[in-house]
Amino acid sequence: MEHVHLTALEEEDLYSGYNDYNPTYDTEELENDVAFQQALRTSHGRRPPMTAKIPSTGAGVRSFGNMGARVPLASSMGRPATGVIQDGITVARPMTAVRAAGYSSAAYRGSTFDPLGQSRGPAPPLETKNEDTPEEKVKNLEKIVNELIEESCIANRCGDLQLALEKAKEAGRKERILVRQREQTASSDHINLDLTYSVLFNLASQYAVNDMYAEALNTYQVIVKNKMFNNAGRLKVNMANIYFKQRNYPKAIKFYRMALDQISSSHKEMRIKIMQNIGVVFVKMGQYSDAITSFEHIMSESPNLKTSFNLILCYFAIGDREKMKKAFQKLIVVPLGIDEDDKYIPPNDDPHMNLVIEAIKNDPLRQMERERKAMAERFIMTAAKLIAPAIEASFASGYDWCVEMVKASQYVELANDLEINKAITYLRQRDFNQAVETLKMFEKKDSRVKSAAATNLSFLYFLENDFGLADRYADLAMSADRYNPAALTNKGNCVFVRGDYEKAAEFYKEALRNDSSFTEALYNLGLTYKKLNRLEEALDCFLKLHAIMRNSAQVMYQIANLYPLQTFEASFRYFPSNIEGIEWLGAYYIDTQFCEKAIQYFERAALIQPTQVKWQLMVASCYRRSGNYQKALETYKDIHQKFPENAECLRFLVRLCTDMGLKEVQEYATRLKKVEKMKELREQRVRSGRDSSARGRREGSASSENGQSSYVTSAKGERMSAKLKSLPGVNDPYEASNNKDIDASYVDPLGPQIERPRTAARRRVEEDEFADEELGDDLLPE
Repeated sequence: MEHVHLTALEEEDLYSGYNDYNPTYDTEELENDVAFQQALRTSHGRRPPMTAKIPSTGAGVRSFGNMGARVPLASSMGRPATGVIQDGITVARPMTAVRAAGYSSAAYRGSTFDPLGQSRGPAPPLETKNEDTPEEKVKNLEKIVNELIEESCIANRCGDLQLALEKAKEAGRKERILVRQREQTASSDHINLDLTYSVLFNLASQYAVNDMYAEALNTYQVIVKNKMFNNAGRLKVNMANIYFKQRNYPKAIKFYRMALDQISSSHKEMRIKIMQNIGVVFVKMGQYSDAITSFEHIMSESPNLKTSFNLILCYFAIGDREKMKKAFQKLIVVPLGIDEDDKYIPPNDDPHMNLVIEAIKNDPLRQMERERKAMAERFIMTAAKLIAPAIEASFASGYDWCVEMVKASQYVELANDLEINKAITYLRQRDFNQAVETLKMFEKKDSRVKSAAATNLSFLYFLENDFGLADRYADLAMSADRYNPAALTNKGNCVFVRGDYEKAAEFYKEALRNDSSFTEALYNLGLTYKKLNRLEEALDCFLKLHAIMRNSAQVMYQIANLYPLQTFEASFRYFPSNIEGIEWLGAYYIDTQFCEKAIQYFERAALIQPTQVKWQLMVASCYRRSGNYQKALETYKDIHQKFPENAECLRFLVRLCTDMGLKEVQEYATRLKKVEKMKELREQRVRSGRDSSARGRREGSASSENGQSSYVTSAKGERMSAKLKSLPGVNDPYEASNNKDIDASYVDPLGPQIERPRTAARRRVEEDEFADEELGDDLLPE
């Protein structure tokens, strides 16, 4: 110990020596130190031994001892450091821990601060995965197969069934290639059974929806017979469904039962559905007893609406009255599994709850509840209408029993609907008095029932042409429920028959605003627009109706009728002097009993062809058909002044004067007799002229044609409707026959009558043979 010199410790500064410069730790020359740089490049920070001098001065602890021993050294910062004594010289070890943390002394000597190492340039690219290996090929194929299955399902959901089938087939082909590749790589133990099952199941499903039933059954058989697929027996239900579509009912029952045997009792709901299908198949086969057995078992295990209704149908088919009643009672107590509607009534004192109820009162769950309740009401109403005539001596007693049962159930509001159906049944049996009495019972009921009853009463009275009562009950139905489209339509019908088409159209449009699918209002609106000559709007109504009712013959007729009418209306608008269009329009309005509208077209034709007497006769006929006999008489008188030898005009004058009790009847009858006599004489002269010479025959033929041209319609006029061609007609007591007019500008085809004495001809014309005769009934037109 005598050789050991201890450092004095009295009253030394603990931080002395920290600012002393030690050349050993000078970092400025480290970049040029080859040994140091080589040590940095090694994986563990080791480097070859380096030589360094130990400073002779400085605070710290002196080191001595055997070579190779590690002793603590004092760093320039006062931290102990390790060292190695080599050849009697202590060498400091590199401080790799600080370097490994990413720090360097260069940062303190003017180098740029770059903690993220961005100045080093981009990182080297990642090594690419080798896709040529068998494992990578298998994975890629699996990915492709899964994508094809998804695309097939999406196409099916979008309705593109053909594309869905093509994708399913492509997935099947890719999956087979995948299996072969696994076999080649000796990795068959790792076959993806789930993927194979998915491919086959999707393919079978796509075959089924594309009505390729044989292919679908074959694909299902491949799945079912493969023992490696767990629970594949359930797919026999799908196979049974296909047999059901093919009407192969025995096979359908066989596969349903096979599926039922392979489904455990823990899946109760699935078993119930299969048994329900079995019952339906028995109904299709007419084996109602077997169907009843299935349905009764379901009702004992898990009663539901469809099974209960089907059970009523089976009892009705076998004619069991008592069981029909019991099944109906079971139907009205089947639980719907929905809450009461009271929960959707918002409280007034809780704004937050009001917002919640507003959000949920029409959400998908609420809509599902409404649909389920509506289905229950539909089943009950249908079952009551079905069994009411069968469970009692009369259908009225049967309805009364059903009404009493419904009143005691949760469907008490259906009792009134059943009463209204009872009245409708009376209508079908043409017992109008009982129907009216039944409906009148609802005049003091609530608004909805009152409106329905009044609507039916309005319809009844409208059918009986009692438009006053029909209008009264239509008003009552509207006052009870203004949003009842049937009531508004009945009101529009009552206004329509009074001829107020504009107001009727308003009622029809209001009915459509309340229910856009109310076809009766849409059809009547189209007819109203047609009456108002608003043809484009009428056509629009019937086209909308045709989109709803594709097979309605009445709608198609209206559309076909409107197209040519629109064409001729446009033709008359742009070319009002076209005789063909005028003829067609006039005939159309006469055919549709709108003679007033036909007058303007025939007057236009008379202006275009003033020498054609038929247009003026048609104008007079339209006045007469519309009931304006005074105007018709004046028109016939004007025609007689212009065409005094026109027999048709004289016949109408005689008839009108007779009906109106006018004194001119004798005068017009005498003139008619003269005109007919002159017509006979001229026909005789024409016949004699034809016999005398060939020239006379040729001229007579030409004259006859010319004589008819003033009244006979042209080739274009032959396309006019039968109504127009028959005007005036012999069947109407106010119409004349179809005899042709005599041209007033008649020229004798035989030329001057030299060989005949003129005095005789003059005496025959001037002589009034009928001056002293009384007009008899035989002279009046038939």
